[in-house]
Amino acid sequence: MPSQQLALKNVTLNVRIKANSNATVVNKSQEEVNLEYATKDDYANGVKSTNPDHLNIYSTGGFEVKVKSENAAMQNGGKSIQTNTIRLTATAGSDAVNGAQYSQNVQLTATESTLVTSTNGGVNKKINIEYRGAGGDAYLNNYIANQDPTLYTTKLTYTIVSK
Repeated sequence: MPSQQLALKNVTLNVRIKANSNATVVNKSQEEVNLEYATKDDYANGVKSTNPDHLNIYSTGGFEVKVKSENAAMQNGGKSIQTNTIRLTATAGSDAVNGAQYSQNVQLTATESTLVTSTNGGVNKKINIEYRGAGGDAYLNNYIANQDPTLYTTKLTYTIVSK
């Protein structure tokens, strides 16, 4: 007796790819960044803090990394420092995103500024961030007596947007 072939129902298989991106500060010791002014040269020339592999990127495709400050000005008593006097520079970290474009000398503001743009995604890709405070004696009059040091603080938010 010949075997009989029965037609079964067709099934459609879909592979659905959704955007999934995140950026995190990698190194716990880098969750707080200090720009410390202590010498005449610091006030004259500005200071910087270089943070290697500061951001860890996971993205399933192209993306942009953006940063913004919680406030336009950091306050202490009746004095303030405008956040836009602080500049950020992004560079490739120890495991760089292939083909990424890194922004230099980006002003920190209360609105998002783009630091990195990439058409490629990646897993555990690293980005260095350098923070640079103003020179030219910009903060010379921001010391408050009996506060050592006088502290001005803002929170930064890094976001990653799928492209």
